[in-house]
Amino acid sequence: MQRVKLPKLVDPVKNATIRSDYRGVILSSEMPRLLGAVADIAKEIDVEIKFAKDEQGLTYFQGHMACSTSLICERCNEVFEYPMDVSFCFSPLQSAKDKDKDELPDVYEPVEVNDQGEINLFQTLEDELILSLPIVALHAEKDCKQKRDEMSFGKIEPVDERPNPFAVLKELKRD
Repeated sequence: MQRVKLPKLVDPVKNATIRSDYRGVILSSEMPRLLGAVADIAKEIDVEIKFAKDEQGLTYFQGHMACSTSLICERCNEVFEYPMDVSFCFSPLQSAKDKDKDELPDVYEPVEVNDQGEINLFQTLEDELILSLPIVALHAEKDCKQKRDEMSFGKIEPVDERPNPFAVLKELKRD
């Protein structure tokens, strides 16, 4: 199958009505926040998206993204490969009202549509990729050059006691 560039804006309701499937790529250069969060990333992110309606009549789209990235290990400051493999399932909402979100089944993540009923697909998928990054980027301990036993931590010197500026008020209260 030919790999094509995905559209930036999509109408999830129209796509669900005709049961659209997208298989293509998004250029990583179009995701500036993701570029800032990683050391390096592949030029293209492979994406598969399927639009549909469930038994309750709710519109949803689900899919899968994959790409290879490089992160900087927080322990040894060396670059290491981190393959990203992310699955997602969203349901579009007209507004971000809490009432609408509460009615949505737990399997769906809400995503807000604009006034034309469209979503920015690139921004939504970029958010999902950023959320899938590790909180602290670390090698596996066996692969890291900085071993646990070799790490040293500084000692914190005790802070000098300073006089309490409210001690005078304490004396006034006794009267």
